[in-house]
Amino acid sequence: MSFTPDLDAYFTRIGDHGPRQPTLETLNRIIEAHVRRIPFENLDILLGLAISVRPEDVEQKLVHGGRGGYCFEHNTLMLHILSTLGFEVRPISARVRYQKPRSFTPPRTHLFLRVEIEGQSWLVDVGVGGLTPTCALRLTLDTPQQTPHETRRIVAEGQWTGFEERSADARLYHQARFDDTWHDICDFTLEQMLPIDVELANWYTSAHPDSHFKNRLIVARSCKEGRMILLGDQYKYRPKSGPLQIQSIDNDEHLLAVLADTFGLHFPAGTRFPYE
Repeated sequence: MSFTPDLDAYFTRIGDHGPRQPTLETLNRIIEAHVRRIPFENLDILLGLAISVRPEDVEQKLVHGGRGGYCFEHNTLMLHILSTLGFEVRPISARVRYQKPRSFTPPRTHLFLRVEIEGQSWLVDVGVGGLTPTCALRLTLDTPQQTPHETRRIVAEGQWTGFEERSADARLYHQARFDDTWHDICDFTLEQMLPIDVELANWYTSAHPDSHFKNRLIVARSCKEGRMILLGDQYKYRPKSGPLQIQSIDNDEHLLAVLADTFGLHFPAGTRFPYE
């Protein structure tokens, strides 16, 4: 890769000062710090601004600019950070399908990463909003995996031989367990997502009028105790234990205050987002 990220600036941004050797311990520490400090958000899309997935632009926005982004931005940045640290990593395409029946096929407009460490494959995804896993997930089937937040697992549909050969209809599903139920987060086939595919999917997701990112405000960040999620005109706090807490957004000024105080996203007074 020709782009070399500013590692010192990145680690300052996420507040991490630990070792940088390409180990599983390092990987999990980076993931948890990243999702605590860099929010998921689609605010530029709502402002009518273009989303660039050039790594230089992503770094400028998320690291130097103090902003967040969505999957193509978060996982593009993480791809280059991990590669520069010496991890073996590749981008993988997926379909987000939370709260969608398996009979429905969503577009392949999600990017996450596959990382190899000492002969074991791990999945890394720092860009699924309020559903973002807060550590790497081992690529193994039907095994519940505890994370700093929800329990996760990978399940298969169709015939798989190892993880490299499959039947034409085979799919893997990343699932999270909450409310005592397993929920599909995304499905994938481990097909690599090439830069041109990222470019095309990013255009659709950020610009097509049918994209839900064009019509609904979404901001999310994790913390040690739970998750903060701003969805439309509701702010939701989901603690690790205890009931979901919901607060209504009263007006534009209230929204800007929540963005600044809860997510560290600062916009000039008078900035307006469609948030209903």
